[in-house]
Amino acid sequence: MTSLPRKIYKIIEPEPVIEGAGVHLKRSIATRTLDYLDPFLLLDHFASNDPRDYEAGFPLHPHRGIETVTYMLRGEVLHKDTLGNSGRIGAGDVQWMTAGRGIMHEEMPQVRPEGNAGFQLWVNLPAKLKMTKPRYQEVRSAEIPEIKKESGVRIRVITGTVDGISGPVSEIAANPIYLDVFVPAHTAFSQAIERGHAAFAYLFEGGGTFGGDEKEAGAMISHPKLVVLGDGDYVKVVTDKTPVRFLLVSGKPLHEPIARHGPFVMNTREEIEQTLLELRDGTFVTT
Repeated sequence: MTSLPRKIYKIIEPEPVIEGAGVHLKRSIATRTLDYLDPFLLLDHFASNDPRDYEAGFPLHPHRGIETVTYMLRGEVLHKDTLGNSGRIGAGDVQWMTAGRGIMHEEMPQVRPEGNAGFQLWVNLPAKLKMTKPRYQEVRSAEIPEIKKESGVRIRVITGTVDGISGPVSEIAANPIYLDVFVPAHTAFSQAIERGHAAFAYLFEGGGTFGGDEKEAGAMISHPKLVVLGDGDYVKVVTDKTPVRFLLVSGKPLHEPIARHGPFVMNTREEIEQTLLELRDGTFVTT
C-alpha cells in the first residue's frame, strides 16, 4: 500500500476565552469554528506572566464521561478532589485524568516568577467506559522520554510510540499519540500516524511548512495555530529560517453520538439530565 501524506484539512485561529474563576485561555477545539474533532472535545492553551490572568484558577467543579489531559510548560498547578486525591504538577509534567462516572476537583495555578503556561485537552470516553471508576495518571517530567535526533529534532513522547520508545501514559481508550515536537531551523521532520485516526498539530512557538510531501510543499504556518490534518499515514513538517515547536496529537475516533453540557459529555440528553439530577441531590460522586 502506498504511504499517503496527511494534508492540511483546516487551520484554526485560537479564540480568547475566560474560564474557571477568571483564567485567560486560547481555545482551538470547542469553538464555533471547530466544535469537536472526534475523539477530542476541547483544547485550551494558557500562557501568561501576569498573575491576574491565571491566579483565580478553577475552583471545585465536576466532570463526567471524559478524560482531561493537563501538560505544563512552566509554572505549577495544585489540584485536589473530593475522592481524597491531591498533588501538584510543574514544568514538563502531565496529568491524565479519567473522570469516568464522576469526579469533583479543583485546579489552582500558583503565582510564580516564571508565570504559568501549558495545555488542557479533553478526550471523549466511549459509551462503555463513561461510567468507569475515576483514575489519575500523573507523570513527572523526568519520566517522559525525549528522543533527540541527529538533525536536532526533539520529541517528548507522552503517549504513543516513536522509534520504538513508548510514552508513560497507558491504557487510554482512544489509543492516542501525544507528542511535544521541536524542529530546528532548516530541518525536515516526518512522523507516522495511524490511518483513520483523527490528528492535529498545535503550533505554540515559531512556524513551519505543514502538510507537504515529495511533490507538494505544503503551507507555511506560524504560531499560535491549530492545524487539523486530513487522513493519511504520516505528517511532514519543514522549517526555513525559524524553528517550530508544536503538539502532535492523534486518536481513534469513537463514531458515537455525543450529548454535551459544560464539563459533562455523555451519549444522550437523558444521561445529561440524570447527571444534573445527581449533582443536585448530592449523589454525583460515589467513593
